[in-house]
Amino acid sequence: MPDRLPHRSCGVVLLAALLLGFATSALADAPFYLGDWTIDKALVAPWADAARKPDTAEMKSLVGKAVSFKDKQILGPKILACKSLKYEVMRGGADMLFQGALAEKAGGSLQNANKLAAGLGFQGTTWKVLQTGCGNELDFSFVDNDTAEFGLNDYVYVMKRK
Repeated sequence: MPDRLPHRSCGVVLLAALLLGFATSALADAPFYLGDWTIDKALVAPWADAARKPDTAEMKSLVGKAVSFKDKQILGPKILACKSLKYEVMRGGADMLFQGALAEKAGGSLQNANKLAAGLGFQGTTWKVLQTGCGNELDFSFVDNDTAEFGLNDYVYVMKRK
């Protein structure tokens, strides 16, 4: 009988290793954007009309707030919350960030989208943009897997992963 114990112990260890492997694999397969975020700061958007100061009330109400991207919903301030969504990750250049708003000034004249993107922290030439299909029509542009930005009412909001 004593020589059966090591085999049983090996079986338990093997089972534990397999379960840990499945759990790790499941976490690795989760989309990069899911999880908890905080709206860290807001910057006046490069496309904002310089002659008109953006409203600070909405901006102040959003900075510091939590946002959670879940499988089937976004939880957070009312303007960001969404229950019927369909995530789609696109990849594109600076002209795709913020729904193309970096490419034009408020009056319609062209501006250097690549330079403006770099000023907002985007390094390289292409980035991931998360489209949600929500009624608010907000997209989330990812500087990296821990920093996302979205444009709303002449501000660029910077979110950091918690």
